[in-house]
Amino acid sequence: MKIVGLTGSIGMGKSATADLFREAGIPVFDSDACVHALYAPGGGAVDAVGAAFPGVVHEGGIDRDRLSAALKEDPAGFERLEAIVHPLVAEARHGFLETARASGKPFAILDIPLLFETGGHDAVDAVIVVHAPHDVRRARVLKRPGMTEDKLDAIIARQLDDHLKIARADYTIETSGGLEDARKQVEKIIEALTGSAQRSES
Repeated sequence: MKIVGLTGSIGMGKSATADLFREAGIPVFDSDACVHALYAPGGGAVDAVGAAFPGVVHEGGIDRDRLSAALKEDPAGFERLEAIVHPLVAEARHGFLETARASGKPFAILDIPLLFETGGHDAVDAVIVVHAPHDVRRARVLKRPGMTEDKLDAIIARQLDDHLKIARADYTIETSGGLEDARKQVEKIIEALTGSAQRSES
C-alpha cells in the first residue's frame, strides 16, 4: 500500500479535497482532527499540555484560545507543545495505517497541513499539494469567524511558500474552479495512484 501525503496552506481547500478522497473510498487520516480529539475533555494530551502551559485547561479540555495566547507570549513553547503532541499523533497515525493496509486499499492519505515544514514528506511515497490563487485564499480565510488580517499573516508566516510546495509535489489540485472541478482532478489522481500501486505490487 502506498502512503500519500496531502497538504496545502490555509484557505487552499485542503479539507474539502480530503473529503472528496473519502467519498471515493480512500482512507484519509486527518491530523488536525486527531489533535482536536487529543485536546478534547478526556483527550490524551490534556494533562501533559496543561502541565506545560498552566491555565490552558478549561472544563476538562484544552482551551485553544488560551493555548494560542500562551504561545504568543512564549514562542519557544511551540517546541514543548510539539514534543507532547507529535508522538501521540504518530501513534494514532500508525494505527490508521495498519487498518488501511488490512483493508487492502491501494493507497491511503495522510492529511497533514505542515507536511513539508515538519519533514513529513520524507515518510510518504507521494505528495499531493492543494492550492488556489492568493486572492481566493485570503477571501476564503477572512470569512472565518474571528479571523483577522494579522492572524492570517501570522499563520502564513509559519507555512512554506506555496510555489515551493507546488514545485515539490507529485500531484497538484487547484481549487478555485469549484467542487466539481476539484472532484475531476481527484478522480484522475486516484486513477494514477491506483495504477502505480498495482504496478509496484506486480
